Amino acid sequence: MTALYHSPGTCSLGIHLMLEEIGKPYELELVDLTKGMQYKPEFVAVNPKSKVPALKRDDGSLLTEWPAIAVWLAMTNPDKKLLPTDAEGMARTLETVDYAVASVHMQGFTRMWMPQHFSPNADDHGAIKEKGRGVYDKGLAHFDALLGSADYFGGAQPSIADYAVFYVEYWKVNRLKEELPPHLAAHYKRMRARPAVEKAIKMEGLA
Repeated sequence: MTALYHSPGTCSLGIHLMLEEIGKPYELELVDLTKGMQYKPEFVAVNPKSKVPALKRDDGSLLTEWPAIAVWLAMTNPDKKLLPTDAEGMARTLETVDYAVASVHMQGFTRMWMPQHFSPNADDHGAIKEKGRGVYDKGLAHFDALLGSADYFGGAQPSIADYAVFYVEYWKVNRLKEELPPHLAAHYKRMRARPAVEKAIKMEGLA
């Protein structure tokens, strides 16, 4: 059976939501990043990268990196229409995913939340957090403008782009305790209303 290695409330949440939307059986394997479980020999033996999400597939092979897992899930479950099939739609969807994961998350929020990853010198951490805040806020403003009055980034229903943007929205609301820009606030509320999304959030103990 497919197994998702995850840590509650992290970027792996986006993959967890997709698994619930797809509706096929899967298992959750907890890797609590707050307790350093990603560095324990048990998990390093599974994923030497020491990061989540990681997806163990039915054949026993492991798939890592958020965009790769999301694309694989979408392409192996075409009935769920999580990824456009036309060249332009696919390119735009991947453009949004990459910006959410590689920039808004890794270069923005990570600087804000874990400045020690960018410098061991505590005197540098204020400037690192400020830099991260700029990247994060710029990213959310971009997504707000990109979404506009549309329901989802993928059109009439969520695509993998919506699940990528959702987890950075989730951090804004639940970790920073701040309001989202108006279009993203509506998107976040719309996503939270989806039964699969709310189920996954409750499963992670985040509700």
